[in-house]
Amino acid sequence: MPAKKSKKGPTKGSGGKGRRSLQGKSGTLPAQERHWYEGKQRARAAKRTTTGGGAAPARTERRKADSDLLVGRNPVVEALRAGMPATRLFIANSLDPDDRVTEAARLAGDRGVELLEVTRSELDRRCDSNGQPDAAHQGVALQVRPYRYWLPEDLLDRARASETQPLIVALDGVTDPHNLGAIARSAAAFDAHGVVIPERRSAGVNMTAWKTSAGTLARLPVAQATNLTRALEGFKKAGLFVVGLDAEGDTSLPGLDLATGPLVVVVGSEGKGLSRLVRETCDLVVSIPIGGAESLNASVAAGVSLYEVARRRRSATE
Repeated sequence: MPAKKSKKGPTKGSGGKGRRSLQGKSGTLPAQERHWYEGKQRARAAKRTTTGGGAAPARTERRKADSDLLVGRNPVVEALRAGMPATRLFIANSLDPDDRVTEAARLAGDRGVELLEVTRSELDRRCDSNGQPDAAHQGVALQVRPYRYWLPEDLLDRARASETQPLIVALDGVTDPHNLGAIARSAAAFDAHGVVIPERRSAGVNMTAWKTSAGTLARLPVAQATNLTRALEGFKKAGLFVVGLDAEGDTSLPGLDLATGPLVVVVGSEGKGLSRLVRETCDLVVSIPIGGAESLNASVAAGVSLYEVARRRRSATE
């Protein structure tokens, strides 16, 4: 009796496909050849130590309101150097060797920040869902915790406890986060003790401000006031002079004799300047003498004024 024939045809060879599939997809380097691999191992070890060892805890995704993404190699490295509170570092696989990526992975590993390798398309998707559809992430993104604002009175206590005369910068309706970041950078450079912003109608500490500040916002406290005018009145009761910057000011910056005392410098909004109530609260309204332009950008005006205050204070102590 002839053998029963199988309905299936003869089995064909793989033609080498099986062997190639064992070699991995092209463009994906073996783990030991990825220049951030060592940092990833340190991050995992640090996380096991923190959780007491054993199985890794279940991963839970933070809601968008509870975290944000900082993107780009230079901003991420600067943020990690400055100690910015971070939870995860995303690195796209198949990146070319780069000193900044290596340093970011090392810093993340040292601080116990979780290190995740993702595809570029996955990183694009994460940036898009985080409100940064056109972000040039360069294969690197840092997930950070929401910024914790100070209270104006706590900022005042910090300023009064320092060894230098209190110097606080207040922003009245500055809505561009680039300006907030740039002003914070100038404030730190010229020894200010912090920045105060109103709770509404003002730029907050977001990723744009972080990037513009070049890491300064990880060290310089920012307080948020429910009512800026009331906060300024509180500073005045504590013995600080409040000086507003305005092109129509009745005192020229070089004549600011209050610079050597405890001071609050108020920067007005990009378009309207100081609001009426804030202007009325100021002890003095100062203008910056300029030529060839109608006005200065808010962050430039703040930088020029803070430099003059710092210069006068140094001269007074010499």
